[in-house]
Amino acid sequence: MRAPHLRDEMFPMIDPCPLPESALLSRYAKAGAYTDCYTTRIPSPVSHADFVTAFYTTRLFKLERLILRWAIAKSSTDGQARELAMDQRRDFAAWTVEDRSENQLLMCDLYGRTRSWLMSVPEEGGTRLYFGSAVLPARRPAAAPQTMGVRFSALLGFHRLYSRLLVGAARRSLLAHH
Repeated sequence: MRAPHLRDEMFPMIDPCPLPESALLSRYAKAGAYTDCYTTRIPSPVSHADFVTAFYTTRLFKLERLILRWAIAKSSTDGQARELAMDQRRDFAAWTVEDRSENQLLMCDLYGRTRSWLMSVPEEGGTRLYFGSAVLPARRPAAAPQTMGVRFSALLGFHRLYSRLLVGAARRSLLAHH
C-alpha cells in the first residue's frame, strides 16, 4: 500500500485510474499519445447529459471559456453546453465532437492536438464518472522522432491538477442538484 500523497488529500473523491477498455479515448493510448483518466462516484443516478452539462457549466470551466473567448475568439454559453450534452450540436467553444456513444463524449480541439473525454457508468447505488485527456505528439517529418515537446512537459503538472479540479467541480455541481 502506498503512502498518501498531498494531491490525494486535496482531492479525496477524485482518483486517477487506467482508461476503461471501452473508452473512446483508448484509441489514443493505443496509438502512443499521452492519455490520462480520472474518476469519481456520485451516490445517485446521473444521466450522461447531466454530467456533460455540469462539467462544461461549472464556474471553473466558465473561466476557461472566458479565456478561449478572449484568446482565440471562440465563445460559448451554458445553453450551448446543454445542447452539446443532448447531442444537439457538434461543436462547443474550441472543440468539436469527434465521437460519442450513449454514455461517452470525445471532443477534439481546433488544432487537432488534444482530446477531452467524458463517460458515465451506472453502478449499484450511484454513477461512476470519468474524465480523461489525450495529447498527441507534435507532427514531425517522417525521419524525425515524434515528441510531446518541452511545453507539454512543463505544463503536465498543471494539466493533472486542473483535470482533478474540473472533475471535482462537476461532482460538486451534480451533488448540489441531485
